[in-house]
Amino acid sequence: MKWTDINDIAIGLSEAHPDQDPLKLNFVDLRNWVLALPGFDDDPGRCGEKILEAIQQAWIDEVN
Repeated sequence: MKWTDINDIAIGLSEAHPDQDPLKLNFVDLRNWVLALPGFDDDPGRCGEKILEAIQQAWIDEVN
């Protein structure tokens, strides 16, 4: 998985953290949780605020 796999990341996060409200998650934790997902193998330095915002929104959409 790469940073651009926004929907796959959102699905992985919703499965790994089913009790977490993505609206209440800070970007530091979100980034760390993405990096810890099985199959994630992109460069940690390629992530920025816009990518994290997109992941958070996709996760919100996945939960709803």
